[in-house]
Amino acid sequence: MRSKLSKALIVIAMCILALTGYILIVNSNSKNMTGRQKVLKAMYPVLAWINKVTNSNREVITHAAVPPPVPLYTLSMVLNDGASFNLASLKGKKLLLVNTASACGYTAQYEQLQQLYNQYNGKLVVIGFPANDFKQQESGTDEEIASFCKKNFGVSFPLAQKSVVIKNNQQNPVFQWLTDPAKNGWNSQAPTWNFSKYLVNEEGFLTHYFGPGIEPMSETIQSAIR
Repeated sequence: MRSKLSKALIVIAMCILALTGYILIVNSNSKNMTGRQKVLKAMYPVLAWINKVTNSNREVITHAAVPPPVPLYTLSMVLNDGASFNLASLKGKKLLLVNTASACGYTAQYEQLQQLYNQYNGKLVVIGFPANDFKQQESGTDEEIASFCKKNFGVSFPLAQKSVVIKNNQQNPVFQWLTDPAKNGWNSQAPTWNFSKYLVNEEGFLTHYFGPGIEPMSETIQSAIR
């Protein structure tokens, strides 16, 4: 009995050591990450696999491109550094608008969002909207968020000032537009979690909603962009 218990403890200890080693390797270039953030980054491939197997958080909503009652290009947003940014300057480009967080199971998607931004440079603009709406997974300041994204995922696409993306009276105006059919023409789907994604075409018409489990570099999103 003791022999079996000893073997079981040895196996458990080896598994813990292996997992710890894996986390350290994955995070060898991580900077200013908390222990939780390092674990979440390392475990993201597992989460992505589970989502695919169970088809969870992978909702896709599409709609024919229709002129919105309220043109998106009449809106402006506040960037991470406090500067005002007019969305009309992005006419002629597709937009992928994503609510983000720094301590979420999906935070590693920042890397793929940057890859997508690089791959479709000139054709697509990715904009991240940091928000603390889901389990307080974005507690940092705008400066801390920008530093975290740049140092750990090389983010160079625009980040909005931290704001609210869920439906309430403080909701970011861009997300008010994205989730109100009276403004965008058809969609009422609010973000279900961090890293929900909305695709807008070159004319400023909303065409797609992608759930958090749809990876940015997936063929599902890339085919919609193409």
